[in-house]
Amino acid sequence: MKFAYVGLFAVCSLLADTRRDAIRRIETAEDVLHEIMQTPDKGLPKDVLEKAHCVGIVPGLKRAGFIVGAKYGKGIVTCRTEAASGWSAPSTIIIEGGNIGFQIGAGETDLVFAVTNKRGEDRLMQDKFTIGADAEAMVGPVGRDAAAQTDAMMHAEILSWSRSRGVFAGVSLDGASLRADNDDNEAVYGSRVRQQEVLHGQVPPPEAAGRLYAELNRYAPRRAEGM
Repeated sequence: MKFAYVGLFAVCSLLADTRRDAIRRIETAEDVLHEIMQTPDKGLPKDVLEKAHCVGIVPGLKRAGFIVGAKYGKGIVTCRTEAASGWSAPSTIIIEGGNIGFQIGAGETDLVFAVTNKRGEDRLMQDKFTIGADAEAMVGPVGRDAAAQTDAMMHAEILSWSRSRGVFAGVSLDGASLRADNDDNEAVYGSRVRQQEVLHGQVPPPEAAGRLYAELNRYAPRRAEGM
């Protein structure tokens, strides 16, 4: 019986640590977005955010591993819903593999991506997909007022950027795979939920997401017509 209690304590402790890390990731995602949008000439274009169906942020993606092929990072994604916040609960995600830009060297970088249409949003509802193969992606334009009106960008499902050593720029995510982090989602929401349930607004958001919603709604305060 003693060993059973020890085992149960270890499991509960692990779940608590996993939840704490996932919640911290949600909070850090808001920090990343806030810092990027505080640079008017180099931030995400406002028109892209206003039209985005979903926004993903991967803070501190590990870059040293890119030299030896271990391309890996954890982040969050949230999609527009009819909820009061305007956004779904954040789903925790894992992104790995692929050719994520030449400017990435040793250290860490922050990745940000915007899902621009319903096709891209539908991709996120899958358990796993590959950017550039399953979903058409483009390097995102930079500058708060930069227009993303080229034919290619208007048809791309995902636009993406990176921030490395304070430099914010569009970046290619071709070949990278994106999947739900089901274990972290379970730790955050208390049950085994599917990413589709989270992003469709069927799961109540954690309190920690409030700052992220406030930042998103500061630059994308309404759902664009025709979405």
